[in-house]
Amino acid sequence: MSDSADGKNFSALLAAVDGRKALLLEYLWQERFRRRFRPAHIRDAVFSYLRGGGKSLRPAVAMLACGALGGDESRALPVAAAIEIYHTWTLVHDDVIDRDDTRRGLPTVHRDFAGRAEEEFGWAPAEAEHYGRTIAMLAGDAQQSWSWSLLFEAHLEFGVPAEIVLQLGQDLASRVTPLLVEGETLDVQYSGEALAISEPAVIDMLWKKTGALYEFAGRAGAAIGLNDADAGLPAARAIASFCSLCGAAFQIQDDILGIVGDERQLGKPVGSDIREGKTTLLTLKALERADAQQRQAILRTLGAAEAVPAEVQAVIDLLRELGTVGYAQAQSRRKVEEALGHLAALPRSHNRDLLEQWAHYLIQRQF
Repeated sequence: MSDSADGKNFSALLAAVDGRKALLLEYLWQERFRRRFRPAHIRDAVFSYLRGGGKSLRPAVAMLACGALGGDESRALPVAAAIEIYHTWTLVHDDVIDRDDTRRGLPTVHRDFAGRAEEEFGWAPAEAEHYGRTIAMLAGDAQQSWSWSLLFEAHLEFGVPAEIVLQLGQDLASRVTPLLVEGETLDVQYSGEALAISEPAVIDMLWKKTGALYEFAGRAGAAIGLNDADAGLPAARAIASFCSLCGAAFQIQDDILGIVGDERQLGKPVGSDIREGKTTLLTLKALERADAQQRQAILRTLGAAEAVPAEVQAVIDLLRELGTVGYAQAQSRRKVEEALGHLAALPRSHNRDLLEQWAHYLIQRQF
């Protein structure tokens, strides 16, 4: 996006994120990691989304949190890398679940390798489709394993105390992953059930899908910055709460952009959430505010995979007309304001200023 939105300039933040992303990618593209994944299709799939770009906000936040609490950011690099790869496997699997064809302007892993099976093996479409989904699931499994090894490397190669790594690993395995899986399951279950779902239930689902991992990123950076595994320390709690609320705001903004964003910037079709029948804050509020005729028009297209662009656009126009975009934006802003209250408990520093900019950026970004 532009480095300015609603009068705010994000140049310093974007430069800081880009600089940390460059360090992250240099670390992840080491040949010792590439040799780990075989055969070639698995290796290509594992690295596919790293090639495709992405903002790498979660690892950047972990590093910024580390620095904000007085730590050496370089020690947080393998943990930041672990968070990025962990997030990436969830994307690969999520794209299979949502049957998405593109991500970041490129074919999703399952779509890419379905095409390769047809081209390289001469397989029939049905078998090629199955192969694509298989490669995506296996690549995601390999990425999850890689994320764990990166976490361990924080102690083995970077000297982070073992008790910190163990505590972070325990948190990721016993709390974050079950929350993420629960959120993804609820997202699927809620599809097409918008009339029966409450707003708090939708917000809770969105947080589990996105906020939980952002919270972990903040918690991990804090632990390394403080050189202490105790998540109950006031500074660690403040960072984790800040990131948790910002993560929920991020997901609400994602849902807004999925309806009214620019496809060229997003790298994926706008309106796909409508065809998939996703229950978002926007569709929930629209059905609540709609009259009988408008509600019927929304429900006719919501979850209709075969809906033509004109039908999807008609629903998007209704969402705008009913004020749901503005409503969702207000909820997102409210969460960021609450998050900034937690951040204010930390001493002023350059990294804290960048985290404050990041919070504002999340709800003003256009992709």
